[in-house]
Amino acid sequence: MASSTRDLDPHRLDVGAFASARGELAGDWAADRLTRLTAATLAPEDGTARSTVGWRTSGERRVLAGAGLQPSLAISADTEVTLECQRCLQPMRVSLHADRRIFFVEGEAAAEALDAESEDDVLALTPALDLADLIEDELLLALPLVPRHEHCPEPLPRAFVEDDPAIDPADNPFAVLAALKRGPRPN
Repeated sequence: MASSTRDLDPHRLDVGAFASARGELAGDWAADRLTRLTAATLAPEDGTARSTVGWRTSGERRVLAGAGLQPSLAISADTEVTLECQRCLQPMRVSLHADRRIFFVEGEAAAEALDAESEDDVLALTPALDLADLIEDELLLALPLVPRHEHCPEPLPRAFVEDDPAIDPADNPFAVLAALKRGPRPN
């Protein structure tokens, strides 16, 4: 089965035809085109442009439990983003990788029911899928929940230590509250 130009447009992909033709597409997009990913990350600290997003997809019809032979896409994408370390609050580079198989079925209700039962993702089949949106969704899901350096580049501020004679306990508001709780000091 031959694919038309419309079938191979990653921004208006006919998933059914693409899967039936066992199509393959790959490319690179400027990360700035993925606006939700850009909004969730920091600009690179050296002022350079954001990394590109390398992506690849292939389509085929596969058996989905409970639904028979259905169109599916195997997608993968890689990029690097800058996030804020939640330990030291400094910028850090993070490699993102998304790799997933997604099945497509007729109707939202069927997709919802099958998605709940399947290990693979199941979405409703649309006449024209924007692959960039799908890849951006997967990269957003690949973001770490709490980004942290393995070893922060700068030493972290020392926490209050009651036994440290260099630190006046009165400077710590919790130490003041603890003293109030104990009551007045005997003279």
